[in-house]
Amino acid sequence: MRLRAGFLIVLAAALAVPGAAAPAAEAPSLNGFALEPSSIPSGEIHKGGPPRDGIPALEGPALIPAADAPWDDDEPVIGVQLEGESRAYPYAILVWHELVNDVLGKQPILVSYCPLCGTGIVFDRRLEGKPHRFGVSGLLYQSDLLMYDRETESLWSQISAEAVTGPSRGRRLKMLRARIEPWGAWRRRHPDTTVLSPETGHQRRYGDSPYGDYSVSEDLVERFFPPTRLDRRYHPKMPTLGLRIAGGAARAYPASELAQAGGATREEFSGHRVRVAYDPEAQVFEVEAPDAIEVIEGYWFAWIAFHPESSVFRATEDED
Repeated sequence: MRLRAGFLIVLAAALAVPGAAAPAAEAPSLNGFALEPSSIPSGEIHKGGPPRDGIPALEGPALIPAADAPWDDDEPVIGVQLEGESRAYPYAILVWHELVNDVLGKQPILVSYCPLCGTGIVFDRRLEGKPHRFGVSGLLYQSDLLMYDRETESLWSQISAEAVTGPSRGRRLKMLRARIEPWGAWRRRHPDTTVLSPETGHQRRYGDSPYGDYSVSEDLVERFFPPTRLDRRYHPKMPTLGLRIAGGAARAYPASELAQAGGATREEFSGHRVRVAYDPEAQVFEVEAPDAIEVIEGYWFAWIAFHPESSVFRATEDED
């Protein structure tokens, strides 16, 4: 099974002319967003297919207790715990909405998921103490979701956590630690958790992904990355956990390397002691690291595209 035909046709058409260039005399724009000035190459910003808000972000979503949840135990979720409150965000919903503007433990948060990069990242959505609301721009950079905040209409790169255009350009969102694991495991760990309800107000076939077997195939990757730029050391969709210091060091831990190393490693990263583990049966990463270190889970191709100078953990070598 591949991507749904309609989705693929729209996406292929959007990518047929990279950059969807506007007349040379005009400032480039896509989906109603001005692309310059930009902190990334504007010619590498592409339409993903749907228009602005064509993928509707959720705001203040309906919640249900764990006992009422319809999700199977093996449904992946992004689990977040703040100020004694726990909440799960199922991929079955996120794959259709990509962004959830929520409040947990009285803290405004943004839960984001990019199906193309496999990256689930949670942010504090406050800027200078003021909560911002985020939507899906319908644009991509390095295959990754470009979000926008409705207050300034700045575009934000999900993986870099940075605004790349608009009045907020150069500012970063604070990343919050989350756990990605099957719903059953999260529920057992947090029996009082709430979870997103499938009653979102939108008509979607939750549990039926529009992306088919994308997570294990090489579909679409080379549309964004010419062969000379695609790092083939691992399968493009190899599950990878990345550690980074904002503006500093970055290190990747491919699942295959951790499995070969016995499932876990303890080492020093940027002056901090860390532990990174991977359970191949559950397909779950675990990490122990100080809050100063940002943690990102996603596909290998996405991590290395954003962090080309990243070191890579090897089961048989200390350094890449």
